[in-house]
Amino acid sequence: MNNETSRGRRLLVLAICCSSLFIVGLDSTIVNLALPSIRAEFGASVAKLQWTIDAYTLVLASLLMVSGSTADRVGRRRTFQAGLVLFGIGSLLCGVAPTIDLLILFRVLQAVGGSMLNPVAMSIITNTFTDPRERAQAIGIWGGVVGLSMAVGPVVGGTLVDAVGWRFIFWINVPVAVAAVLMTAFFVPESRAAVPRRIDPVGQVLVVLLLGGLTYGIIEGRSAGWGSPLIIGCFVVCVTALVSLVYYEGRREEPLLDPRFFRSAPFSGATLIAVCGFSALSGFLFLNSLYLQSVRGFTALHAGLLTLPMAAMTVVFAPISGWLVGHRGPRVPLVVAGTMLTISGLILSQLSTTTATLHLLVAYLVFGLGFGMLNAPITNAAVSGMPRAQAGVAAAIASTSRQVGASLGVAVAGTVLTARLVGPFEKGFVNAAQLCWFIIAGCGVLVLLLGLISTGRWARRTAESVAKSLATTRNA
Repeated sequence: MNNETSRGRRLLVLAICCSSLFIVGLDSTIVNLALPSIRAEFGASVAKLQWTIDAYTLVLASLLMVSGSTADRVGRRRTFQAGLVLFGIGSLLCGVAPTIDLLILFRVLQAVGGSMLNPVAMSIITNTFTDPRERAQAIGIWGGVVGLSMAVGPVVGGTLVDAVGWRFIFWINVPVAVAAVLMTAFFVPESRAAVPRRIDPVGQVLVVLLLGGLTYGIIEGRSAGWGSPLIIGCFVVCVTALVSLVYYEGRREEPLLDPRFFRSAPFSGATLIAVCGFSALSGFLFLNSLYLQSVRGFTALHAGLLTLPMAAMTVVFAPISGWLVGHRGPRVPLVVAGTMLTISGLILSQLSTTTATLHLLVAYLVFGLGFGMLNAPITNAAVSGMPRAQAGVAAAIASTSRQVGASLGVAVAGTVLTARLVGPFEKGFVNAAQLCWFIIAGCGVLVLLLGLISTGRWARRTAESVAKSLATTRNA
């Protein structure tokens, strides 16, 4: 095989891996646009709509890390194909779901498959592109696909919902998954880690209990009663799981989640920034879709076109953020991101039933600018100062934090909206959602403050201390 042919094959592997990221990213944006149609067909409550989103993001967050370690052990290609099959079957079943409860269940299956795609595909890419320069370019393309899926999602989703119905937003994944499975079998080489990390079933169960208890308590708290035994039990399980996780993982030789990472201020800051930033994004997408379609009466396609400028700004500013991180460090992009998210939340808090389109577009452009600046510094800050052997685990935790934020954003926004809603949904939404927009602005403030705190000299010293501790343990 000559060099040109081998390069073509490497690019084909990259394309196959990027297709998995594209359908997973596309799925999130499309589903938000379909919420009003799903609500109308099933007569679903706001809580059920929350679970339609959070059943996916919560399971994804819970399983990302264990999927990566499983792939290192049993084979990355095999795990990647299994993920594609499960994601495709889940998508097919979502499209035929006869009730909202079954739709939520099938979203869980989708997420189990999705958890095997992105982290495993990244491992395949890093093992396929061995030249550092080629690898950097491949990872850059990989990152750009996130913005592309966001940009295309609103238009594709709106077109499908308006033309053929919301069920096709799931069915569109099926042929892509089938093609990717076949292409993977022919062109993606099998690989495993030379020394795979041990599976940590206890740590995995504790993570599921922690995230599941917190999210369920927030979403169902109002309907079940905040003082009810069920909800109190959820939060007790959440706290107990957290304490147990810290204790257990701190004593395990190869932990799923090493508590020592969090002694690094840049790492802890990146984790919290990811939660805040993606809470803002998921809350924005959830509320905005309901506002544009249920309150303003726009079609799904019209709503998708209106939010396209936000996605376009994300695509434009994501590489700019990466350049700034490389040349100036993560502080400037984080300050810009936090400031823009705050301003956007404040602008959206002034929405009414007759808000001018220009007002909306300004808010969307500002939000897109802020979110576009956010991703690159999160990953950079998470791995800052970490030994190379631990950088992959640190990046995986940052990715998990993004999904945790996505779950919490929908959970909090929907709960606050339902608690404040008075009268018919369409008439009471604007007043009820105002506090939600202020919360999104508050997430922006936290991104700004955490960005300043976690990028200073003191923060860098804590990262160096943690790196030495981890290196000493590894060499012992």
